[in-house]
Amino acid sequence: MGRHITLRLANLATSLLLLFLLLSAATSVARADSDDGIVRVKSAVPMSEAISRIKADIAAKGIKFFLQVDQSKLAADAGIKLRPSTLLIFGNPPLGTQFITANANAGLDWPVRLLLTQDDNGDVWAVWTDFDWIAKRHKIGNRDAQFKMATMVVKSITSTIATK
Repeated sequence: MGRHITLRLANLATSLLLLFLLLSAATSVARADSDDGIVRVKSAVPMSEAISRIKADIAAKGIKFFLQVDQSKLAADAGIKLRPSTLLIFGNPPLGTQFITANANAGLDWPVRLLLTQDDNGDVWAVWTDFDWIAKRHKIGNRDAQFKMATMVVKSITSTIATK
């Protein structure tokens, strides 16, 4: 009897530790930093592959891809050195325009902008504006489900670069 209880407690402790580790990893992967509304996800793959994976996932989800801006090339053309930096602009008009109908100024933040940038250490990051922050910025309080959906979609898209 004592061995059975010890085994069950060990299994419970292992399960709780695993759950804690999974929740810790999930919250550190995509979270707004402080009050600036910036969400960052570290990529496990190089910049070009991260861009390819994200664009492929956007297409697979049937989301409209609008534009890719190679900011580092624009800087180089102007004689300025900039670490790799590419802005991807995409969205789902039936979802995104709901924010704009709630407050026309929300058009400043729609469609979605996802920045892929490389830091001084060579790490690649996917960066975007937190949708809850956008809701607060534009005082939109009647589109919670839509903001939650947008968050889930972008987290799903950026999850494609989180592993090799």
